[in-house]
Amino acid sequence: MTNITICGANGKMGHTIYQCVQERADCRIISGIDLNTTAYADFPIVSKPEELPEKPDVIVDYSHPSTLEGLLAYCLSTGTAAVFATTGYTDEQIASIKEAAKQIPVFFSWNMSLGINLLVSLAKKATALLGDQFDVEIIEKHHNQKIDAPSGTALMIANAINETMAVPHQYVYDRHSRRCKRDKNEIGIHAIRGGTIVGEHEVLFAGHDETITISHSAASKGVFAVGSINAAVFLQGKKAGLYDMNDLINERG
Repeated sequence: MTNITICGANGKMGHTIYQCVQERADCRIISGIDLNTTAYADFPIVSKPEELPEKPDVIVDYSHPSTLEGLLAYCLSTGTAAVFATTGYTDEQIASIKEAAKQIPVFFSWNMSLGINLLVSLAKKATALLGDQFDVEIIEKHHNQKIDAPSGTALMIANAINETMAVPHQYVYDRHSRRCKRDKNEIGIHAIRGGTIVGEHEVLFAGHDETITISHSAASKGVFAVGSINAAVFLQGKKAGLYDMNDLINERG
């Protein structure tokens, strides 16, 4: 049994994680962290990690980048494993997550969906096969309440593709001010915000007289919740280190 604390417990993802855990027998929610400490289930919610009444096995974070410093301090002082699923981290914050992983088990991924991670694998394979004969464009769509753009998932896809390229490519986020032809060594990344779109990501490979599209669409936040819960269960008993969805998939495979 994995004892989980949800950071961001009163947010939409926090509620979704709780509902998903109710359907499982291998884990349970024992507490939550949120500025809004109103309880909605049979576990306490506190405003700060140091106020937790009981040490969890794993903290699953779906809150805000501003909470990272406090979470890391608590996890490092108590030896608690952590799943970081929040988006919008700065490069410095990502570096601090990687540094913490030298002392505690840390699961970090821009996207907790199994389907998205399959898309990344397929995109890398397509890049290796198509070489430099195809231009690559990434289009991501999210709801109108999402703050960061482009999404962390779009950047994760771009980074994976770029690592497969023979020559490093630059990222171009906006073309309205560029009065020039598309450079061969670039990856276009486009963000769309509107309505209640949960999350859609498309990788377009555009070549001479043909195009290839790989896409993923999330119909609900449940796919991300299930992925983060799987990550939490996966972390229990693991030694210190930085883990991601590939590690989880490989263990299952």
